Amino acid sequence: MLSSTREKHPENLEGKTMNWTERRERFRTILSGNRCVHPGSVYDAISARIAEDLGFEVGMFSGSIGSMSVLGAPDLVVLTLTEFAGQANRICRAGKLALLVDADHGYGNALNVRRTVEELETAGICAMSIEDTVLPRPYGASGKPSLSAVEEGVGKMKAALSARQDKNLVIAGRTSALAIANLDEAVKRAKAYKAAGVDAIFLAGGVTVEAVEVVSSEIKILLILGGGSGQVGDLDWLAAHRVRSPYRLMPRSRPRCRRFTTR
Repeated sequence: MLSSTREKHPENLEGKTMNWTERRERFRTILSGNRCVHPGSVYDAISARIAEDLGFEVGMFSGSIGSMSVLGAPDLVVLTLTEFAGQANRICRAGKLALLVDADHGYGNALNVRRTVEELETAGICAMSIEDTVLPRPYGASGKPSLSAVEEGVGKMKAALSARQDKNLVIAGRTSALAIANLDEAVKRAKAYKAAGVDAIFLAGGVTVEAVEVVSSEIKILLILGGGSGQVGDLDWLAAHRVRSPYRLMPRSRPRCRRFTTR
């Protein structure tokens, strides 16, 4: 049974200014620790409260989930920053769950990335990723999506880092190079984003045991994963390779989720 919002978070209903420091410090502690923590996928205020009551330490709000929850539409990259930040703020206000968000490509160029960081930091998130995929896809494009130039990606990472006001806010450089190009390209981009100063690298798609082992050995930086199967789902193995948050539905969680949603 969900606990009362007024009992757990009375400040949320009394019009007080929200303070996001404590939850960001908690997320930083997870990032700097030696555990791999599976995030709960959340999309609105009630799902965030459910995740928190179930014991999740971190929530994940992705662009695709945002599109479905706000627009009721597939992830066609038409959700605006204002809509995404507004929903993120509702999630953050609902409780004290540390929220990691996927901010897509920063909603434009490096200047837009600065605005994205400002809005999402104000919304109360604890961490965000900026990716290097060309979005939205150009008219007439077919096959795999394409990657932006690594120099553009580095520029966006630097813009994101310079825009944040709270140094506890985590900025992760996200690359889809494993899925779109190859492992060497993923390592190259991860190294470039680390050199730009990001706090973590988010590997999205195409995640394999080999990829995790190579990236972990080549680059001494904390990792966040999107996708993967088999051993990539073993939290202890992931933790040993500096992965701190794998974003995927663990097989053992699926029956539990089905039971919950069919009550």
